[in-house]
Amino acid sequence: MGKATIGDQELALLQYIAEHSNASVGEVASGFGEPRGLARSTVLTMMERLRGKAYLRRRQVAGVYRYSPATGPGEVMRSAVGQFVERTLSGSVSPFVAWMSERGKVSDSELAELEALVVRLQSQRKES
Repeated sequence: MGKATIGDQELALLQYIAEHSNASVGEVASGFGEPRGLARSTVLTMMERLRGKAYLRRRQVAGVYRYSPATGPGEVMRSAVGQFVERTLSGSVSPFVAWMSERGKVSDSELAELEALVVRLQSQRKES
C-alpha cells in the first residue's frame, strides 16, 4: 500500500520544506505559515501529520528539531498526481491529457518531456 493521501495545503507545505530543507518549525511558521495566516501551532500540527504519514523526517540538532522531506521532491509530486488520477479521474489519465491538449500552453521542453514519456511507456509495453 502507498503512503497516506495529502491535501493541497500539505502538498504546498511539503514543497516549501523541500525548498528549505532542514528547517525548524519556527522557520517554516515564519516563511510558510505567516503569509498564509497560519499560526505556529497549525504549522507544527501539519508538519507532525506529514511526519506521521512518512512524508517528512526530523532530527534534533542543538536542541531544535529540523525537518526535511523523507523522499526526493519528484516523489512527492508523483504521489500527489497519482492520488489525483486515482481519486478524481477514476484511474484514467485520458481526461488529463485532453485538458492539456485543449489548454494549448505546453512549452517545447514540456512537449519533449511528454514525448520521451510516451516512448518509455511504449518500450515498457513491448517488454511485457
